[in-house]
This record gives sequence, structure tokens and C-alpha cells, in this order.
Amino acid sequence: MKFLDFATIQVKAGDGGAGSVSFRREKFVPKGGPDGGNGGRGGSIILRANPHLNTLLDFQFRRLYKAERGAHGLGAKRTGKSGHDVILDVPVGTIVRDVQAHEILADLANAEEQFVVARGGFGGRGNAEFATSTNQAPRQYEVGEPGEEREIELELKLIADVGLVGFPNAGKSTLISVISAAKPKIADYPFTTLVPNLGIVRVDEGASFVVADIPGLIEGAHVGKGLGIQFLRHIERTKVLLFLLDGTSEDVKADFKVLQKELRLFNTDLVKKPTIIAITKLDIIDEATLREMKQIQFKGVPTLFISAVARVGIDELVKELWTIVGVHARHVDDEIAPPPTPKERRVAREKARKRKPLPNRRRDWD
Repeated sequence: MKFLDFATIQVKAGDGGAGSVSFRREKFVPKGGPDGGNGGRGGSIILRANPHLNTLLDFQFRRLYKAERGAHGLGAKRTGKSGHDVILDVPVGTIVRDVQAHEILADLANAEEQFVVARGGFGGRGNAEFATSTNQAPRQYEVGEPGEEREIELELKLIADVGLVGFPNAGKSTLISVISAAKPKIADYPFTTLVPNLGIVRVDEGASFVVADIPGLIEGAHVGKGLGIQFLRHIERTKVLLFLLDGTSEDVKADFKVLQKELRLFNTDLVKKPTIIAITKLDIIDEATLREMKQIQFKGVPTLFISAVARVGIDELVKELWTIVGVHARHVDDEIAPPPTPKERRVAREKARKRKPLPNRRRDWD
């Protein structure tokens, strides 16, 4: 599947229906008595975080989303039918921005989290609402309130416990294919990984964590070189950074400094995250080179030597990652939130009924 982590769309909520002007025919009631109902409320546009999605690709082919308008009021004090809401599923980790206001509206970081990005308009009042002791046959009514309309930007930042950081061909895709069920493209040339990949690493029965394979970085990635500038944002949400350093490099310590520099120049908070170093390709490093590398100090950062191809050091690495992820790890047997109680549902319905006062938009037929 093609990966897309940025999209711009236009959303338009439904307008509220107009109130009705109607009179019932009843003996001894002046002009039959007013019984015009209120207009229905317009549908809203709602964004919902769907844990089964990992791309914003669907929004590339459709840019305008409109909700249904509310029906007009009817006689016999019948309220018009409310318009249906439109629910748009987005991946977990989607940030919603208002294009014109340049502000963040929502950060859908949790599964099933919802946000009303455009609220439907309230229905207008019918003439039955205007009846008083001195105005027993009103012909006033209100038109419906227009629904909200705005242009929004959707930006996806993948949520993972561990983010893999390294130069192209450092072995990130091979590692994630070994420790998880992910099947990324693997080849012996740079920039094999063109999109981020997520893999779930199962540590034990009922316990697991998520690893994100980010496309390789090169020096200058923070200013647009290579592919890094497109995907550095995905590292921001990870809890732990795993630096993969190519054991066949001439200077692995210099490589580590370059990677840290790129992260720091993109976002200073990135270098403050818990960090682990894994020197890869242990299967093709000679004994003398390995002894030299083990003498290198990385300022207290835990360092392991692994070979994803030969499955050497992988179990130790997974255990180390699990230890650092700690309480932030994702558990397979997470408890599901209990359904709302009848009292909670009743309170929610009462809040939904409350509406803000409408401007006094009347039309006088007299």
C-alpha cells in the first residue's frame, strides 16, 4: 500500500433546517392556533482515530466532504429530521490543523478518539415557538443556522514505542523483519525503505511493543537532503530511539554523532529520549575490528553488537528494549473501557439538547 502522511481537505457541516409556519384547524382557537415545528439540526463532520489505518491515502482522491442538512420543520409541531453525521476515519496519531487560522485543532493520539471538526447548524424555530398571550397567531420563524465550513490539514505522525534510526543500509529493515512480522523491502542498495514500517514485537505472552522503521537518514536530512525531512516527524512520538550503526563503517562513533546532530537540528527534544545503540553486521566483522569497537565509549549509552542475518544478539536486544520501554509498552490484553452507565448516557443526551441561542432571524408575513 502506498504511504501518505499529509493531506488537505475541505469539510462542510450540514445547515440547520428552517422552522415551519403552520396553523392547526381547531374551533374557537384564533386562526387555528400556531403549530409550526422547529427545523432539524445539520449533520456534523467527525474525525475518528482508527487503529487499523496507517496512511492518509484515501484523502488524496477526495478533497471535499459535506454532511447532510437538517430537514425543515413541519406542522403539528413536528421537528424536522436531523442530518446524518459524516465520520471520517484517520490513522491513530493524526494531527488536525486549521489552514486559515494556522492552529492545531486536535491530536488524535488514541484509538477510537473522536473530534468534531465541523459542527452542524442548529435548526430554526417554527412559529409555535413565538406564540404569546399578545401574539396568538405569529407568522414569524427562523431559518436554520449554517453549518461550519473550514479547510483542514491532516498530518500523520506514527505512534511507536521504539524508533529505528540509522544511515541507509544500516540494517533497519532486516532487523524489523527478524523481530516482528513486518515484511519491509530489503535490498543491498541505499534508500531501500521509502516509507515508514511498523512492526509489533512480542516479548512474552500478553506483552509486546511497537517498532517503527524510519527511512535512512543522511547528513543534512533536517534541511531536506535524502528522505529524512519527510519522515523525521515520525520519530517525535517514539518513546525510545534505537540507533543502528553499521559495523563495517570506518568510524561508528562519528556516524553516531552525525545522526544525533540531525535529530537535534530537527527537534532538540529528540536527543533527550532514552537511547540504545546496536552495532550491526556482526557476522561480517573480523575479531580485531570487533575488539576495537568494544573499546569505544558512547557516553553511557547501552551498546549491543548484533547480526540480524545470523540472529546473533537479537534476544538480548529485545530484552533491553523491553526493559527501557517499561510501563509504556503496549500490552495485548489491555482492558477495554467499560460502556457508559445509563446515568452517563442520560447526562450526555441532556448536554446534547442544550443549544446556544440563535440570532433573531425572523420573517414577518404580516
